[in-house]
Amino acid sequence: MPYTMKINQDILKQSLAGKMIGDPLYYYEQIDSTNDEAFRLGAGGAPEGTVLIAECQSAGKGRMQRVWHSPAGANIYTSIILRPQFEVTRAPQISIAAGVAVAETLTRYCPDMVRLKWPNDVLIGERKVCGILAQMKMSGSKIDFVVLGMGINVNLQHAQFPEEIQSIATSLAVEAGREILRPELIIRLYENLTKWYKTLLVRGFDPVRQAWTGLTPMMGQAVQVMFQGEVVSGRAIGLGEDGSLILLTAGNKEVNVSAGDATIIKR
Repeated sequence: MPYTMKINQDILKQSLAGKMIGDPLYYYEQIDSTNDEAFRLGAGGAPEGTVLIAECQSAGKGRMQRVWHSPAGANIYTSIILRPQFEVTRAPQISIAAGVAVAETLTRYCPDMVRLKWPNDVLIGERKVCGILAQMKMSGSKIDFVVLGMGINVNLQHAQFPEEIQSIATSLAVEAGREILRPELIIRLYENLTKWYKTLLVRGFDPVRQAWTGLTPMMGQAVQVMFQGEVVSGRAIGLGEDGSLILLTAGNKEVNVSAGDATIIKR
């Protein structure tokens, strides 16, 4: 059976008091979507570093309007409000940095197994363990705030996933072979997010990009990206400043792809 004890919000709040990410913390036993609620709080002036965490979501959001499977008591569903003081074109760098932070957090439990898949999936082996969804609110031509949402499969057993995703999804407990204490994982996650977000603010995108490319199997591989019925194929050679995937297509032409589902073409 999965480890389904509820998160003790009082202990979590004590551990996160005064931290850059994690204070204030809003805890919900059930919510429609932590991202939607974070957007409401952000619009109301909630400070940078505000986090929301839920035991269960009734309308969890994935990328490209997909639903994120969000059962109670086993996983992490969290959204963070950030207010970066940089140009709008750099906003996608935040989800790239978040991918690095999540990978670093999960690697502690599954050494040498965690990989990143463009644009914002975290995999253990070849199966998805975490999805990241960043949504931005602008004020004129500036970023007002970014809501960074993450869903991490922690203590779900394989049979508990919906049948249609059992072959492509996994959980930390399945891969680590043991139950995971979620509060400990949450604290480490916010610590790593703080570290990589600060790196982005202070040192720019290069160290983040370097870390990300070191964690993906895509670089140098033949990749195809599907978006709204269109397919672009080429060899993945890097990430652009806007977080786009740079492909070297036929005729040695560089193409920057900014959205879509990317897969490595198996030979």
